[in-house]
Amino acid sequence: MELADIDNAPNLVSLFLQRADEQGDKPFLTAKIDGTWTSISYAEAAKQVCLLAENLRKMGLRDGDRVVIVSENRPEWCIADLAIMAAGCVTTPAYTTNTQRDHEHILNDSGASAVFVSNSKLAQPLFPALMEIDKARHVIVMEGISTAQSGSFDLHKWADMTAGDPVAARKAVEVRMAPVTRDDLACIIYTSGTSGAPRGVMLHHGAILHNVAAAAHVIEHDFGWEEERFLSFLPLSHAFEHTAGFFLPLGLGADIWFSEGLDKLSTNLEEAQPTIMVVVPRLFEVLRGKMIKAIEKQGKLANFLLGRALRLGERQSTGRAGLLTKPDEMLLTATLRPKIRQRFGGRIKALVSGGAPLNPEVGGFFSAMGLTMLQGYGQTESAPVIACNYPSAGIKLDTVGPPLRGVEVKIAEDGEILVRGELVMKGYWQRPQDTENALHDGWLHTGDVGHLDQKGRIKITDRKKDIIVNDKGDNVAPQKLEGMLTLQPEISQAMVSGDKRPYMVALIVPDVEWAVQWARDNDEKFDMTALQDLPAFRAAIKAAIDRTNQDLSVIEKIRKFVLADEPFSVENNMMTPTMKIRRMQIREAYQDRLDALY
Repeated sequence: MELADIDNAPNLVSLFLQRADEQGDKPFLTAKIDGTWTSISYAEAAKQVCLLAENLRKMGLRDGDRVVIVSENRPEWCIADLAIMAAGCVTTPAYTTNTQRDHEHILNDSGASAVFVSNSKLAQPLFPALMEIDKARHVIVMEGISTAQSGSFDLHKWADMTAGDPVAARKAVEVRMAPVTRDDLACIIYTSGTSGAPRGVMLHHGAILHNVAAAAHVIEHDFGWEEERFLSFLPLSHAFEHTAGFFLPLGLGADIWFSEGLDKLSTNLEEAQPTIMVVVPRLFEVLRGKMIKAIEKQGKLANFLLGRALRLGERQSTGRAGLLTKPDEMLLTATLRPKIRQRFGGRIKALVSGGAPLNPEVGGFFSAMGLTMLQGYGQTESAPVIACNYPSAGIKLDTVGPPLRGVEVKIAEDGEILVRGELVMKGYWQRPQDTENALHDGWLHTGDVGHLDQKGRIKITDRKKDIIVNDKGDNVAPQKLEGMLTLQPEISQAMVSGDKRPYMVALIVPDVEWAVQWARDNDEKFDMTALQDLPAFRAAIKAAIDRTNQDLSVIEKIRKFVLADEPFSVENNMMTPTMKIRRMQIREAYQDRLDALY
């Protein structure tokens, strides 16, 4: 296995076929089927990819046609993705949380010719959208949908689409891929966005290969490149998981295990024993909260050790770990760390965080527990990783680390981070004006504000469009405040507001577990709506905000708050699928109550 293979690969399909020939019968895609972890080898996956690609061509698909995937993470997702590209077509992933209206937008905007769908549940919002748009003529079904009768589109079984002569199919794919270069379009990924209709980001083969090679270089240099195993948890339809959770392990010749979901993640970690896992910060926040609560219940010694860990984590998060922290390091290595590592399967090399800013305290906590935390930074438009914290660069968790190999970064006069390199997108699908606004002379204007520290690491202060400017002209970064608020055990989610206003206010979602315990301790029936009307309950939330305010400047302090009616979620359209809050939608629902705080 050579890094040069990735650097020199002409396209993603060619790299995959090379890895498949090298790895042969070694496991590639592993999922739990009927209670048993079951693997598909590299060789078997290559066979299915080529057969599926040829059958896509036989149904009439041509070079450049867009093909949508609507599926949860599973082996068939990855095989379909590679097969679409091997057929000369363009993969267009869609989120499993999409409504009919969301599907209509993507089908219409992309002009998709065909769709993959995994099961009947996901078909329910998809099929009406297909009939409404009436462009895609073919639907390939992975399981559980009858193909006995078709309507305005033809239904095809997965088993039929992966049948045929594998030798002839492989030769046909090799001939078709021979002229495909790194500059050719591989996929169109629609950004979930925090406002407005999703835009299709056009990523070429080279953009993803560039990302994969740069990340593989970090792994090889800092951790050693062995038989890696990834546990896939984030949706493959998101650029972060698509590159870092699929094509990176493919490039490394690794085995990918598919998590069964958040409720079974702890069990899956112990069963899969991954070496690398890619996650979003919200998951780390949840895990940190659960781990702290579990340790707190274990008595004085455990709480003493927890206190030492939190202190060490705080120092590590700001890069102040040194000789003075060695006693804490030794103590935790002998006590808490082995137990924590075991909860992550015992083999973990690195936890990679991306998709949203990671609170340094959260990252510091996991570092103190002996887990190497790599905070990445990027966006869909850069395929998506731009920079990453890694050990040899000196991990400092209030930064996102230095730019990856082959990535140019400069800071504009207004503080905006600009990026250039092969990783930068071709543009937005059929949106020339948006493309022109984002790309100037090859530089991607990220919309993020930040600076480079003395060691060349990027420190992000906020999104340009998310910066709050108060009535005195002071700039306030809302993500920083929200991250600090949600570290309090009483607070699950928060959104701060204060644009053109004299002070900051917050919309708070109380933590359910904490609220249940508070009700029990105060002889109250647990009913979140009723509890929110109790002065004592509100006082407890205020105390949590006051604790946060102690670490904030005068202009940042939260002066007043209001409680939300329900948690922010993907289902109520107040969060993106990667767990970032949608400010516009939340403001629409709560603007009157937030205005009333002034």
